[in-house]
Amino acid sequence: MKWGIGSYALAWSIGVPGYPPPSEPLTAFGMLDLAAQHDVRLVQIADNIPLHTLSHSDICKLAEQAADLGISLEIGTRGTQPEHLLRYLDIARQVGAPLVRTIISEPSLQQATRDIAAVLPHYEQAEIMLAIENHGLHTTTQLSELFDTFSSPFLGCCLDTVNSFSALEAPDTVINALAPYTVNLHFKDFDIKRVDHQMGFTVLGTPAGQGRLNIDTLMAALRQAGKTYTIVLELWPPFTESVERTVQLERQWLAASIDYFSSIDFRQATGASS
Repeated sequence: MKWGIGSYALAWSIGVPGYPPPSEPLTAFGMLDLAAQHDVRLVQIADNIPLHTLSHSDICKLAEQAADLGISLEIGTRGTQPEHLLRYLDIARQVGAPLVRTIISEPSLQQATRDIAAVLPHYEQAEIMLAIENHGLHTTTQLSELFDTFSSPFLGCCLDTVNSFSALEAPDTVINALAPYTVNLHFKDFDIKRVDHQMGFTVLGTPAGQGRLNIDTLMAALRQAGKTYTIVLELWPPFTESVERTVQLERQWLAASIDYFSSIDFRQATGASS
């Protein structure tokens, strides 16, 4: 069972739209070096480092760097436009990524279903997984029906443990509904706190293992589903005084979360043999 870090574990280090950029924004190449420093062997580069904007030469260099460091790559984007997803299929081939994660960015699933139908045969032929992430725009019922419509071994779910709060679905509901389709897990821990005036709540990120995510329930559901999947750490650190201070907090959370991941025998927890 492989686990690693995603580029949304380092969003502040990369740069968050609407906030000042960090003094030295983290690049895809820097992310690989950082992963190697923490002895992490899987990196998922998502849409906050848009790989389709890199030159062919830079993509080749990225693949070479990952190979030199002994790091496996997964890649990600957002949207389902066929030309865009086929571009990412080409990038996946170039960097040796077995999985492309994306997000359906429109409320209606009709167009997304047509788009997926157009590109899925190409993914199947290449034996590269297309993973659709629950992102709060659609319910787990809608997403389950989408996966059932295609019933393809190369279309699955990127299960995010927190995103579906915005679809009014709690993590246990989401995990149980989407575990049978899961090919990639975005492990994101969280806490819920009442605001100081007592009229409302906030959902906050935490380092892995320090929040309210029920790890036992999560692993039991995935084990029962019997799926092979990868685990990718994501983090939601709050903005703290300045971007540079927030980046420092993010790096602290990253180190604490990697320590937590390293303490777990994921093979035993998931019942996986490899």
